[in-house]
Amino acid sequence: MAYGDQPIVIKKIKKGGAHGHHGGAWKVAYADFVTAMMAFFLLMWLINTTSPEQKRGIADYFAPASVSDSTSGSGGILGGTALGDQGAKSDGSMSVVQQLSPEAPPDAEEAGKSSRTGEAGGDAAEALKEAAARREADQFQSAAESLRQAMQDMPELAELSKQVLVDETPEGLRIQLVDQEGRSMFDLGSSKPNPRARLLLRAVAKVVNQLANRITITGHTSANIGKGSESDWPLSSGRANASRRVLEEAGVDPDRIYQVSGKANSDPLYPDDPTLPGNRRIAIVLLREAPVLPPDHMP
Repeated sequence: MAYGDQPIVIKKIKKGGAHGHHGGAWKVAYADFVTAMMAFFLLMWLINTTSPEQKRGIADYFAPASVSDSTSGSGGILGGTALGDQGAKSDGSMSVVQQLSPEAPPDAEEAGKSSRTGEAGGDAAEALKEAAARREADQFQSAAESLRQAMQDMPELAELSKQVLVDETPEGLRIQLVDQEGRSMFDLGSSKPNPRARLLLRAVAKVVNQLANRITITGHTSANIGKGSESDWPLSSGRANASRRVLEEAGVDPDRIYQVSGKANSDPLYPDDPTLPGNRRIAIVLLREAPVLPPDHMP
């Protein structure tokens, strides 16, 4: 190498990779996006949870109350500051605001309270009535099942099960003890119950004692061909009264007896043939009781 010649230096720069550093601008954009989405979902949630009245109130709050229907000062030299009564900067918002929220009458608050109280009281009374009806229906069903089970469990009652009819009527749970051909509960023309009738009445008393409902007892007779029915009235009422005594002897509280009556042959169980033995019966009804209403209930 000759004197004075500069050496040639070759500098190689090795690049790090294909992806360079682009800074942190994307983080700001991402944060703005997340914030916007959060605000959007919050808005959707608020819209979903507010009532129509609340939405209307919010819309009225953001309504441009300063808009004026008059052009007396708008866009002019003074810009509506003094010349027009309905100008944009005088009192133009008053008429709009008064239309949006009119004054309530003096007794509106009291009327609203009484209306809400009446509606709440009516709903509570209706709910109480429905609950009492469901509870009573369950009790009647349980009592009917208890009587059927007792008829199956007691051998002496098994053969008499066909003489017991249980159903629900508008008055309540009805238990009927009916005669069958050759199996009467009372002797002919007598109001004294025979051992078969006493056995059935004691079984009914066990079921009746499970509930606190009032009781009606009604006696019925069958029609007699070629014979007047004048004696059937005292006979049917006498049999009903004799049944009452048997029930009370079996433990039924006398205060629960609401009515004892006789209908003779005026209400046959089999209207197509009033002479059938099944029309002779004793009907015991557990009456439906009206639910107890709250003291402040208004009919």
